[in-house]
Amino acid sequence: MRILITNDDGVRAPGLVALAEVARQYGEVKIVAPDHERSACAHSMTLRDPLRVKAVEWDGIEAYEVDGVPVDCVNVGLTVAWPDGCDLVLSGINNGPNLGFDITYSGTVAGAMEGAINGIRSISISMAVFVTDAPIHYETGKAWVDQNWAMLVEAPREPLTFLNVNIPSIALPELRGHRVATMGQRVYQDRVELRHDPWGRPYYWQGGVVVMDADQPGTDVAAVSEGFVAITPVSLDWTAHGLMAPLEAHMRHADVRARR
Repeated sequence: MRILITNDDGVRAPGLVALAEVARQYGEVKIVAPDHERSACAHSMTLRDPLRVKAVEWDGIEAYEVDGVPVDCVNVGLTVAWPDGCDLVLSGINNGPNLGFDITYSGTVAGAMEGAINGIRSISISMAVFVTDAPIHYETGKAWVDQNWAMLVEAPREPLTFLNVNIPSIALPELRGHRVATMGQRVYQDRVELRHDPWGRPYYWQGGVVVMDADQPGTDVAAVSEGFVAITPVSLDWTAHGLMAPLEAHMRHADVRARR
């Protein structure tokens, strides 16, 4: 199996190290990741600047760092590392959760998304840690991925889909299992905060406090809140299919009224 690994935390991030150590047991691994952290870059890509690619030492694994975002890394990986294509794209292990709406902002998820766009089985993996400065149990993520490798890479898939996995950042014996879950809602309070610099000039800092409502049955938010690994199949078809017929009917009705 030919495996491409990327992330948004940087080529030397501990989560990527843990993921590579597992993946190399199951196939030939090549790493192409950003040269520094690129969190919250979403599915952006570099178009108007050159991409610099540098080979890096990596304990027997072919690895490259790119001065771009995860989408760039996947595309560079399919050009430089795997020019004939690969069988699996792994993105992670991220040092925080990517739940609910967060996947629209996540560089980690974007790496898997780009893999899916290229027709490759892809999986994004994150550690769901919710307490500031709490330890991130990468050893739990590493062990869980190892134990469930076959389940993940042999899972049913459709074109333009990928798996988004969130592993609670707790000790491995405390994990209660895993659940297939829908996307929940993970929202932020006071997202934009007004601050002032030392000269009294105003500026704005974006971030906010995460509001985690665990009362979302069947969702990724509820699963990780209850100690389960959340596995969410994500489709790149964002079409609201349920609105297609009502919207067409509305347009026809509007056309009729306009002609009167």
